[in-house]
Amino acid sequence: MSEASGSPASIRPASPAPAHPLAGLAIGFVGVVIFGGTLPATHVALEGFSPAFITFCRAAIAASVAAVALLVLRKRFPRQHALSLFTAGVLLIYGFPGFSSVAMQTVPAAHGGVVLGVLPLMTATFAALFGGERPGLAFWAWSITGAALVMIFSLSGADIEPGIGDLWLACAALSASCGYVISGKLARTRPGWEVISWALVITAPLSLAGTWFAWDTGISTPGTGALTALLYLSLGSMFAGFIFWNWGMAIGGIARVGQVQLLQSFVTLGLSALILGETVTPVMLGFAIAVGVVVWCGRKAKVG
Repeated sequence: MSEASGSPASIRPASPAPAHPLAGLAIGFVGVVIFGGTLPATHVALEGFSPAFITFCRAAIAASVAAVALLVLRKRFPRQHALSLFTAGVLLIYGFPGFSSVAMQTVPAAHGGVVLGVLPLMTATFAALFGGERPGLAFWAWSITGAALVMIFSLSGADIEPGIGDLWLACAALSASCGYVISGKLARTRPGWEVISWALVITAPLSLAGTWFAWDTGISTPGTGALTALLYLSLGSMFAGFIFWNWGMAIGGIARVGQVQLLQSFVTLGLSALILGETVTPVMLGFAIAVGVVVWCGRKAKVG
């Protein structure tokens, strides 16, 4: 990101106003593409691992990589942000992965990908509550329109009837949106890769303990596919995706860049069809296109 040089200017708190909104959208979209593979990869990983083992082990692997990066680059632990880093870590490292892993046991990844389109509206709400941003009426109108489309899809029975899986997905969305705002605020003061790295490291004891306790019951003869999926969840979804996502929110604004995640439906639907052989119906594709139009129309809405 632009602050990655480590100069004094890179750690100076920035204004909530976006400095480079278009660049933030583009960089945030790279993170969205990486996140788009999370639900399909989770489905594959569940063939060899339990939800609890996936949640903790992916975090432990990512924390190991993050710790090495921080040590090699000699980064100092930001004590003043310890509580925020721990909170973001719990929400993003355990909350979202844990809830989504449980949800993937009962709903198709394609369905989950569209349902999680409610994330942008929730992220904008938290950004307004404690992120220092003030979206305008037009922004809220487009956000609510996108969320309404997603909820209509979820409740329409377009692919499956609403069930307990949608409740777990809602909990996953709540954890992720709140965690995004916290990490996005932290990314205004230091490079985004440091934010996710320190969040992983500060929660590493929990990750290691959880992996240990889930070891005996959480592994069931995983094949190459399950192992590859677990590696993707660890290094992609849990680490690389957040580098671009935090970077984009820091320079483009939390609420505005958060809307890009509506496009994650495209990625998840495509990967679900390609990897899992799930059916992408015209209705599902239509809803995905509709929320994409909402993002396009709302990209210039005022956010103070």
